Amino acid sequence: MDLTHRPRRLRQDRIRGLVSETSLEPTDFIAPIFVDATTDERIPIESMPGHERVPVGESVARVEEVLETGVEAVMLFGIPESKDPEGTRAWVEDGVIQDATRRITAKTDAYVITDVCLCEYTDHGHCGPLEEELRGEGDHDHDSACEHDPALTVDNDATLESLERIAVSHAEAGADMVAPSGMMDGMVAAIRGALDDAGYQEVPITSYAAKYESAFYGPFRDAADGAPSFGNRRHYQMDPANAREAMREVRLDAEQGADVLMVKPALPYLDVVRDVRRAFDQPVAAYNVSGEYAMIHAAAEKGWLDLEEAALESLLSIKRAGADLILTYFAEDVAQRLG
Repeated sequence: MDLTHRPRRLRQDRIRGLVSETSLEPTDFIAPIFVDATTDERIPIESMPGHERVPVGESVARVEEVLETGVEAVMLFGIPESKDPEGTRAWVEDGVIQDATRRITAKTDAYVITDVCLCEYTDHGHCGPLEEELRGEGDHDHDSACEHDPALTVDNDATLESLERIAVSHAEAGADMVAPSGMMDGMVAAIRGALDDAGYQEVPITSYAAKYESAFYGPFRDAADGAPSFGNRRHYQMDPANAREAMREVRLDAEQGADVLMVKPALPYLDVVRDVRRAFDQPVAAYNVSGEYAMIHAAAEKGWLDLEEAALESLLSIKRAGADLILTYFAEDVAQRLG
């Protein structure tokens, strides 16, 4: 019996879809939205073709555009009208995310997830208030653009207090879920406790449980005006060389009460997505980040890749690795194609 052609039988067009092992649905996606309190008109994001900063007054219209594609969930990122060293505009009642969330939840059925972090709100662009730390001679970070001495690092414990206030303010505004993204030690436990104490026991937490210090964040930092004004984030985001460390970080967040476990970025860390999926029962999310989106667009503009096919294949690979949810800038385009 000749078995050499047997595998090809299941690759024919009429059966190919029936035996497909991985599928994507619009409901798998979360669409990021940038809400900008400093503008009255939409501002295109040059490094992220097809995306814009939208004023608060157009946040509802923007979400309605997403819902029309079949995507049901959005993640809100805010650009405040002013910044300070502590990032205090992140938790005020009339803050950009709080205002947008109230509008969106009053007018749409979107599932609203809010980014809980300080990098867009601090004038230095780091993910929390800074503390001074004296270093010995020769102990400076040579890759840092910082020329300050003493060196400045994020005050982890002070940041936790800020994150508690942000999360509660978002829940008060109507957020369906909060998503702390700063990789602060103990952030999930702190936020869970603050939400519970404030009466928001039913608001779940998506934790950026394994967030790497990655070169793929550049376009987002332009879009959200959140790039560090000096230094880098390597002391509180993960080393790209480490996979076992990711499992330790994820385990801590799971033990502290994280409802969904996020890996960021997605494509360079599919091994981590798979490891997390195999080890934990919680839903796993992956963030198909701005740099992953931008490089596919750039290659397509050069004629080197087919944009639609490359986008679809990249999202399939993330789902195949084990992600239940995918936060992606391709959400609307791919959802429309799937629909």
